[in-house]
Amino acid sequence: MPERMPDPISRRDWLTAIAAAGAGAVGAPGVSAGPPPAGRPPLEPRPILPLTSTSDVFTPSHGRAFMRFSFPFPEPSVEFAGYRFGFLVFTRENAYGLDASRMTAERTANGLEIRCTGLVWAGGQQSAPGRVTAQLRQHGDFIEWDITAELDQPIKAVTTVIRGVPRGQVSAAGNEPFDPRDNELLYGYPFGAGDLFGANTAWGLSTPLVIVQRAAGDCVFLASLDDRVRAKRFFFQPGEQAYRLEAVFEAEGWKDHTTLQVPTWRLGRTQTLDDAVQAHYDHLERAYHLEPWESRRDAPDWVRRIALVVTLHGMHYTGYVFNDYARMLEVARWVATRIPPDRVLLFLPAWDGRYYWDYPLYRASDRLGGEAGLKRLIQESRRLGFRVMPMFGANAANRRQPAFARMADAATHKIDGDRFDLNWVDWDNDRHQEGWLSFMNLGVASWREWLTGRIAEAIERYGVDAYFLDIAGGWVNNPQADMHQGMRQLVLDLRARYPHVMPCGEMHYDALLEFIPCYQVGLGRAARYARAFSHLSHPAPGFGSSGVHESGFSRFRHETLGLAPGTIPTLSVVDDTFTGHQTMMEAVIERAKAAAP
Repeated sequence: MPERMPDPISRRDWLTAIAAAGAGAVGAPGVSAGPPPAGRPPLEPRPILPLTSTSDVFTPSHGRAFMRFSFPFPEPSVEFAGYRFGFLVFTRENAYGLDASRMTAERTANGLEIRCTGLVWAGGQQSAPGRVTAQLRQHGDFIEWDITAELDQPIKAVTTVIRGVPRGQVSAAGNEPFDPRDNELLYGYPFGAGDLFGANTAWGLSTPLVIVQRAAGDCVFLASLDDRVRAKRFFFQPGEQAYRLEAVFEAEGWKDHTTLQVPTWRLGRTQTLDDAVQAHYDHLERAYHLEPWESRRDAPDWVRRIALVVTLHGMHYTGYVFNDYARMLEVARWVATRIPPDRVLLFLPAWDGRYYWDYPLYRASDRLGGEAGLKRLIQESRRLGFRVMPMFGANAANRRQPAFARMADAATHKIDGDRFDLNWVDWDNDRHQEGWLSFMNLGVASWREWLTGRIAEAIERYGVDAYFLDIAGGWVNNPQADMHQGMRQLVLDLRARYPHVMPCGEMHYDALLEFIPCYQVGLGRAARYARAFSHLSHPAPGFGSSGVHESGFSRFRHETLGLAPGTIPTLSVVDDTFTGHQTMMEAVIERAKAAAP
């Protein structure tokens, strides 16, 4: 096992600084000196601990590792309530630490106040003007803190570095905890903090909450108490006994903050993982006005009766047709003989032609049966009692479509300026991801108005009951506009015009729960507020085809349709499902009927 790199400041120097501070020494390194400002009661000074980025972590890393500085970067820290807190500041051009020689830490009536009147960069070799203030407070088993950073240039992010979090099993957003061993972990909120497919890939969080379960009856959690959708990242870096844990807040890319107020962070201890989750969801309910599924007012009455979703796959990216409109209608008529149609939602992916390639046109496909065939499918299905939901891409447009010029200004870039494309799928199996799709920002008017118009046309022309927004949980910190607010505006504008038409999203993050009541990816703890059905890639009876989805095949097991709480059983229908596997279809329908309330 490799040895750990020694810190440039010895343990003896550290203990000397602490001892001097404890004796009330004036002028000890990093210790507040001099009388308090007029009108403020005397405060108790606290020592500044001369830590660096290599302090108390494996160097080199012992397991999976992420990029890091190749030298010790200053991280002067202060001990509070059994943890050590330090801070880093990032602009759009560099990383900055706090200048320990210009840093004070003083006890207050209910916590600790840290002030710094200068920054360092180049690993401490250079200095820069700037101010950072942090207020830490303790409330029982919880510690909360706020940070204000001031620079003479826009601030991109502020990180709190926390040492002393014990190692254990890690839970992301309340999901099942696991043992990461000596691996470093990076989580991002939401959608991997907008870097779900980058080189420094972060696992995505549906809400900014991580938990370490040390043992039975001992959990430590870290959460952001923000009331807006803004990027957060959590980085776990192990040492022998504890983690060096980074809590990163990234400012809105569409704003230039030279003074940045970081929303409150909370670090706490609970006896159980459920207690930690509940404490966080209490905050979410207040922040985003979340209502339980049973009483939420934006879920139409009809959706509460849905016992089964039938996914009728249309046309693959390559042009392969699984079901045309006439076959979809034939399947619907057959399903109506097995289960009351008013208990069934028909989901229509790739109803508009080549999957994703024809985005964002959203019009009837001639090869599937044309305008007349689509109208007949939807109108007759609804006459039988079915509810019908076509699919739209919330943030995908093919740059090679002539119409793209009308919304080209909504193509997404990340906060550092690099283009963010929807380029993580290999649809044609040339073993290379496609590169013709732009990831679009609903916060930009041109794209929001275009997509709103296409959805409104489908509602008015065909009378559909719901609309599906693919990659609804996709969020990027785009310098042009706020993606979340754009999504919210689109949904609320459509709801104002069509109050009984339901929006449905592919995956969620916490703030989406406020205005989208149904999803296609499991909700986990959020099942209290919404419902879900099985993903588009859910295997069809038979060989387990994923239909228009790119994943191909997986094993079909109708006996596993018990599903997670809040999930509606789903039947996928591809080209051979109806002609070759009706017995399996009937088994799924019977299971859905048995599970229905």
